[in-house]
Amino acid sequence: MKSTVSVIILTYNERLHIRRCIERVRPIATEIFVVDCRSTDGTQEIARSLGATVVEHDWPGNQAVQFNWALDNLPLTGDWVLRLDADEYLTPELVGEVAARLDTLPPEVTGVRFKRRHIFLGKWVRHGVYPVWLLRLARRGAFRCEQRKMDEHLRLAEGREVAFAHDFVDHNLNDLLWWSQKHLGYAKREADDLAEAAFDVGSLSGQAAAKRRLKARYAHLPRFWRAFAYFVYRYFLRLGFLDGVPGFLWAFLQAFWYRTLVDALLYERERFRRP
Repeated sequence: MKSTVSVIILTYNERLHIRRCIERVRPIATEIFVVDCRSTDGTQEIARSLGATVVEHDWPGNQAVQFNWALDNLPLTGDWVLRLDADEYLTPELVGEVAARLDTLPPEVTGVRFKRRHIFLGKWVRHGVYPVWLLRLARRGAFRCEQRKMDEHLRLAEGREVAFAHDFVDHNLNDLLWWSQKHLGYAKREADDLAEAAFDVGSLSGQAAAKRRLKARYAHLPRFWRAFAYFVYRYFLRLGFLDGVPGFLWAFLQAFWYRTLVDALLYERERFRRP
């Protein structure tokens, strides 16, 4: 019997992205649920017009809580559950691979990792961090999203993961001002995680576990210097300079500017006893 797939997409004002996300995943989706936080830009109407089921639910504070609420409350019927953000989509190659391989997986395989490809300023950033492997597809009932303020991952409660060869794409169409404002909020949450030493690996595996261990080591490096070192690693040692101006801005903004801002928030918090 052919495996079925339920798709969960969390949204808030995602008019720019939701059509692309749904249309790219529809060939393998048995059902698509859009969990929306009272969008006002037409996101819900677009999703419904494409056959998705839209469920409104107020924002609980972070994506992990929202996604777990969806797992617990949506009438999911698929054998597998796929998590996507609205600004993400599957490549045709990954769609074909899921369609071809999902039925061949043995019962002890309960999760599937995909490679994430970033498009930044219209360019695929091939160096610096690519590929990033993430667990995004899992058997229904076999996983949860870990409760973290930042950098949350799906965790399997049972079974093991396998990796598929092809990519899904993170391609946000908003401008740099939007990107910068979003990362201001991320910086506060990242500072909280570093201050609380929230580096539990638990049942994480593969690259997700390795990344969490690296973050624990990063936390013990000298502040401010570590942001510069991370930029040098990504831009020079990982050949980010080969991606031109978008590659420079990606490395500078995400590795140096953002990480320096996190350290500045930690410094301010300690110096002025701010929460």
